[in-house]
Amino acid sequence: MSLKHFDILILGSGVAGLSTAIKIAKKLPNTSIGIVTKSFENESNTKYAQGGIAVVWDKLDSFESHIKDTMDAGDNLNNLDVVKMVISDAPDRLKELIEWGAEFDYDKIGDYDLGKEGGHSANRIIHHKDITGLEIENTLLTQVKNLPNIATLPHHFAIDLITDHHVNGKIKTYNKENISCYGAYVLNENTKEIETYTAFKTVVATGGAGQVYASTTNPVIATGDGIAMAYRAKAQINDIEFVQFHPSALYQPGISPAFLISEAVRGFGAYLVNKAGERFMFKVDERGELASRDIVARAIDNELNTSGEDCVYLDCRHLDFDKYINHFPNINEKCLSIGIDAQKDLIPVIPACHYFCGGIDVDASGRSSIGNMYACGEASRTGLHGANRLASNSLLEALVYGHNIAQDIVVNKEIFKAEKPIVPEWDAEGTTAPKELIMIKHNKKALQSVMSDFVSIVRSDERLDKALKRLDEIYFDTEEIYKKAKLSPQLCELRNLNAIAYLIVKESQKRKENKGAFFSLDC
Repeated sequence: MSLKHFDILILGSGVAGLSTAIKIAKKLPNTSIGIVTKSFENESNTKYAQGGIAVVWDKLDSFESHIKDTMDAGDNLNNLDVVKMVISDAPDRLKELIEWGAEFDYDKIGDYDLGKEGGHSANRIIHHKDITGLEIENTLLTQVKNLPNIATLPHHFAIDLITDHHVNGKIKTYNKENISCYGAYVLNENTKEIETYTAFKTVVATGGAGQVYASTTNPVIATGDGIAMAYRAKAQINDIEFVQFHPSALYQPGISPAFLISEAVRGFGAYLVNKAGERFMFKVDERGELASRDIVARAIDNELNTSGEDCVYLDCRHLDFDKYINHFPNINEKCLSIGIDAQKDLIPVIPACHYFCGGIDVDASGRSSIGNMYACGEASRTGLHGANRLASNSLLEALVYGHNIAQDIVVNKEIFKAEKPIVPEWDAEGTTAPKELIMIKHNKKALQSVMSDFVSIVRSDERLDKALKRLDEIYFDTEEIYKKAKLSPQLCELRNLNAIAYLIVKESQKRKENKGAFFSLDC
């Protein structure tokens, strides 16, 4: 085993973690920053974000309009002060990205080509083709590689946060209201050893938990690790019952993750139709296909339940196809690869788990309820999204909170003069390598099936009760494996998904009013 200290430990290498690291590294060049990521350094939800960044850029647009759209999408459960702060800060964060080298699409007259997506009342989506997230991820990684005080640690899996009960040896008797974080225990996937990483400040930027459902647009790494670790450490978790389902994932049975057909395609003018070729969204909302995601996803779910069909369709046949291909080259290429020519064929789509509106509760500076621990990106609950995220507000939120966390750490830099925390190394005594991984794989599939069948777009008290009973069985079975087996990424991910599923169900049972992405037949 080994012990390593960083002044700042960042868990996650998406836009939230990378932008935080860059800002701190430039302001405090003498501090050491470690970025722990369980896969390759460029593998994150950010990489797969297609749409773009919502920013008030056009003179005909306004902060007030973007604020109203965000509040409407979030069903007014948003924190208005946070919404105002994030949206007014957006242009400055975009300018920084551009200064760092990010390139975005222009229109014919040389201005930024501003897209429009569901829930937005104006064209305000800055994008790079249909791979905006990848462009931003690559830009940030280039910055990171040019900063000598940042160390990236790919294939390192954070297992648990180190808090007071580790330091003091008080496994069960610590004060929930006064906990501090001192780093994390990390599984080095190359050596299979669990390493101890201490830090004065820890930033949880581990992304979402889409893999808790069988059908999701999220990559396989999105297993809610940061939220689950924070929950075990007794951090405040809020709004996790609000799970956003993207209305238009490409329908390919048995394929996970599902390929996302960006909302920008509907913003570009595509229609949603049923098997009979009928547009059905205007029966539900006057905005039609450009209603917010929760409304569109529920409308599709209802269409499928009443018709008995497996999917609905996106109709792009009436669009200017040269412009369509220029704007959505990767989506077009993906469709062609499975025999769908959008110029003459309908694109089959279904809703899929896409984004968590809740997570680790933080204040405007990104501080969690645990001392010296911050959270940002999809792992956090800032109050921006309320009950349902407005399209393309997520990359924006991550950039703004990365900036805010960096500022807070810079202002409180005196902590780096303190004594380094002393913590025990991980105790793996008495554990053995599991003879087979089939039970872990089985339990993961069972959990995903339970969540997709009973805790999906539409819920009910009866469904939630059944889900909790089945999840309890999976949890106890997993814990028996955990007590005896040496840790592996697969086992840790299953344990984290257990925690996420439990939280979603319990918080859903508490909620008695349908708001945004939460809908129960009994509310």
